[in-house]
Amino acid sequence: MKNIIFAFLFLSVSVYAQDPTSKYFKLTRTGFNKENAYNTTSFVEKYWRLPGNKGFNASIYHIEDILKKAGYVLQQNNEQEAPLTYRIEKRSMKKNTWEPVNASLIIVGEDKPLLEFQTNRNMIPIGSASTPVEGIAAEAIYLKATDLKTTNDKDIKGKIVFSETGTGRLFNLAINAGALGVLGYAIPSYNQPEKNQTSISFSGINNPDNKGWAINLSYAAKERLKKAFEKGPVKLKVNIETKSYPSDELTIVANIKGNVSPDQRFVFSAHVQEPGANDNATGVGTLAEMARLSASLVKEGKFSPQRTLTFLWGDEIVSTKRYITEDTLRAKGIIWGMSLDMVGEDTEKTGGTFLIEKMPDPSAIWTRGKDKHSEWGAGDVKEKDLFPHYYNDFIMKICTDQGVFANWTINFNPFEGGSDHTPFLQNNIPGLLMWHFTDVFYHTDNDRLDKVSATTMQNVGISALTAAYTLVNADENTALFTLNEVKNAASKRLKIEYDLSKQAIKEGKSISDEKHIVQTWGKYYIDALATVQSMQVKAQSTKVGSATKVAVIAIETEIAKYLKDLN
Repeated sequence: MKNIIFAFLFLSVSVYAQDPTSKYFKLTRTGFNKENAYNTTSFVEKYWRLPGNKGFNASIYHIEDILKKAGYVLQQNNEQEAPLTYRIEKRSMKKNTWEPVNASLIIVGEDKPLLEFQTNRNMIPIGSASTPVEGIAAEAIYLKATDLKTTNDKDIKGKIVFSETGTGRLFNLAINAGALGVLGYAIPSYNQPEKNQTSISFSGINNPDNKGWAINLSYAAKERLKKAFEKGPVKLKVNIETKSYPSDELTIVANIKGNVSPDQRFVFSAHVQEPGANDNATGVGTLAEMARLSASLVKEGKFSPQRTLTFLWGDEIVSTKRYITEDTLRAKGIIWGMSLDMVGEDTEKTGGTFLIEKMPDPSAIWTRGKDKHSEWGAGDVKEKDLFPHYYNDFIMKICTDQGVFANWTINFNPFEGGSDHTPFLQNNIPGLLMWHFTDVFYHTDNDRLDKVSATTMQNVGISALTAAYTLVNADENTALFTLNEVKNAASKRLKIEYDLSKQAIKEGKSISDEKHIVQTWGKYYIDALATVQSMQVKAQSTKVGSATKVAVIAIETEIAKYLKDLN
């Protein structure tokens, strides 16, 4: 009887909770200008961006122009000075920045260059020095990767060394042996080099003394060079121009001040560095348009955030981590984080789908059924690393709704790490990643503007902003609605895991192990339900607490039933 009463109470408070995202979807779907996002992406992607170099800094100042036109004012002392503020943080770099300028690689005696910077801007590894202005013409030798450590230094000295291995490893071995420079080849299988034969993955070499140069090869260039060696001795002409100079690392941070709890905030992050269009000029462009639209809605009186919205652009992981850790008081108020990284793929060209990388849940440990990791690969997640929270299902609900609305394909992957969501999680702050994978042009110089979809950026921007607007203004209705969503997600997941474990036991798996998986999922969701209470800006009554207790009892009942059935 007690359980029946609790169930009735839960239904009575949750059934009347209205979807809080609807009003914000109307604002974001109407206001997000995908051409703005695309144009910013176009500006940023033309540069080869590393912290401190010309392209990185130009991108930061381009964002500043967008913010100023949107109504953000330069912060003088603190974020509380105005409703819309921004600042550019400058830090002297301990090491010189690096910038590629131009390059060409020619097989002497052949008319067509083997590689040119204009079409393959990843041909110069990060850290490579320049050749003399007139270039270098010298004999080249081909070494198998297995022969690198056993080759006599005399055979290498004064020559250009070519090997089918990464330039980082090759450079250290060959330059120390007296080589003039190196040509390396290493492209991951997910880039499908045999199909995308002109792609070159960007890479770097350890060259603090600026003592040598290197070139990365595409599959096509590598194969053509090998054929040249089959015909006899090969002489190459190499021209490389790079720059290395002292500079400042820039980070730009914009804030829309919350009018009730300004010290609490939702933080968006998009990294600027890396040379690609999708990685990550699309994140930069999408976030810039999100910041513009948000300012416009605030000025028009259509949106009034009770908590602060923060938009951050900088060096991947470094800037986000610093933002979180350098000010412990500020960090206490960061309630949610979200990374926008590779959010504009035209998937008909790049492959893959839009993904939400979840915070660590049990699917990162037991990846089975429809759950699967991307080709990026699984992280080393243990049970102690699990992060139970409503945020996973909250964001998945919003993106799913936008997917249905816009006929946009979305998927989810278990936690893997490697982008700006990681610093949030490492500091016990809920953090998610919006991204695409597998993109066959990922980290290659074929990741250019022609692979970008403005519509994809629009869908991501709409989803991300709708989530943030809902959360920074979360009230009792929002909490009750979210509680119901998480409870339903828990029931669905428990049934899935029960079915998988039941089949696994039939196939000979350990009953205790399978029960443990179901128990872990149950505990994860019970703990996630407990986090919903805190999403409210201000608690209005005891309804959320009461509804949480009822939801927990319902989930505990389901867990007990499934565990009994698995015996």
